[in-house]
Amino acid sequence: MNLNDFKIFEAVASLGNFTKAAEAMFTVQSNVTARIKNLEEEFGAPLFSRSSRKVELTQAGETLMIYSKKLNHLIEEAKQSIGKNDVVKGQIRIGALETMIALKGPELVNSLASQFPHVDLEFRSEMRDNLISEVLSYKLDAAFVPAPIDLSDLEQFEIKTEEIVAVAPSNCKSLDDLLAQKPLKVIVFDQGCVFRARLDSWLVSKGITKYHKTEMNSIEGVINFIESGIGFSFLPKEIISTFYGSRKVKTFALPKELGMMTTVLIYKKDIPLSPALRAFLSLFDRNVESI
Repeated sequence: MNLNDFKIFEAVASLGNFTKAAEAMFTVQSNVTARIKNLEEEFGAPLFSRSSRKVELTQAGETLMIYSKKLNHLIEEAKQSIGKNDVVKGQIRIGALETMIALKGPELVNSLASQFPHVDLEFRSEMRDNLISEVLSYKLDAAFVPAPIDLSDLEQFEIKTEEIVAVAPSNCKSLDDLLAQKPLKVIVFDQGCVFRARLDSWLVSKGITKYHKTEMNSIEGVINFIESGIGFSFLPKEIISTFYGSRKVKTFALPKELGMMTTVLIYKKDIPLSPALRAFLSLFDRNVESI
């Protein structure tokens, strides 16, 4: 057993796949399999449950992950301390809704590159529940998700509050005009989308349970279909004003309980912050530097 074994172990856990872990670690799959088997023999317990579709941490694997993260973080801190080098290095995986990445992604990348040029950032776009699950399973170091979050395993702090609006074709006169359309047509993202959930809740509150849905997998696709008069949707107001102000769409304010959304940044409680993750979090909260 050596330190590289733990890095391979973390790669398998993060990627959920032995082949992808081998590629990420610049080795072959047989070596990854052998190193994981070696760890399982060393600790006397299976670390992953394997199926034809996915590889996931067992309870023993979850426990070892905590110690593996602590060990690797301590090694990085030791290198900085002994080498008297204040340069923060490392890679972090951050998740967010697609709209958050579109709006704030470039700004975050530039801020991180300016203040911590040796930290590599990987962004991943997922639905809210998937983001939470991937932080809990160590596949993401942190994620931006809509509040509320009530999970004891997660730390969180507020990032921003934004307005959600109904986005309709430019010839639409009002929300009542939208609801009067027969058949009522909406443009939505896949199941699990927070904007889709709010749209569904709003329609149910209006006594509407039957309507035609068209699913899209991109913001651009949703806007194109709305502009073409096919239907309407819910999106952040800032997305429209920033990127689509010249398009033939119109926005309408929503009731406060549906129209305001708070985003929080979440990360795991049970492991110390790596230097790279601490650097990223400090972009939003300078108090993190003292953790």
